[in-house]
Amino acid sequence: MLPGIAALLVVLPVFVQAPWVRASPMGATLFTPGLVALGVVLQRRGQGPWSAIGALLVGFAGSWLGGSLFWGWWRVHPLWHLPIEGFALPLALGGLGSRWRLAGAFYLASLLGTAATDGVMALTGVIHLWPQVVEAPLSEAGVLLQQAGEEVLQPMALGLIGLSGTAILAVCCWLWPQGLAGRVAAATLATTLVVDGIFLAAALLAPGLSGLI
Repeated sequence: MLPGIAALLVVLPVFVQAPWVRASPMGATLFTPGLVALGVVLQRRGQGPWSAIGALLVGFAGSWLGGSLFWGWWRVHPLWHLPIEGFALPLALGGLGSRWRLAGAFYLASLLGTAATDGVMALTGVIHLWPQVVEAPLSEAGVLLQQAGEEVLQPMALGLIGLSGTAILAVCCWLWPQGLAGRVAAATLATTLVVDGIFLAAALLAPGLSGLI
């Protein structure tokens, strides 16, 4: 059950956080304490699976806050994406050896997925279009996003994407047998790969549904 919930938490920002941040960055950011509080209460007082779900929510809160801060105020600076999303890295690493192991596993897997995505964007050269897409008027942003998607379809770029995807799947296969935290991390990483694929398809076919513009 928990790997499925972790996968859902990876998808949720695309449909909930992205439009919320565009409408009210501060509102989305201030939602974080509520997530943390709910997660802590569930982790400490929840019965059965609810305690584990609480820990998972705390890890999700870290990803939510990083995403809200970046997409709310620094979205035109792609080089700041990973540092801002990774603000809780020391806490997550420390949590792996405590009762917050699931929180750390989710957050770190989500961050690794983000790093892989940003790395591929940089290597394929499409990252230079990022500021143009997010700053462009709505009438132009869709065209720019489609152009970025078409650049990714070049043979060299597709090769890099294939290598990255294969590496991520290999990591997922290694993580899955490593206990519950490993399965949570594997589900998180694998879902990140699926979300990236959906984003690319949306960028090419329906840019307005991509969540970026």
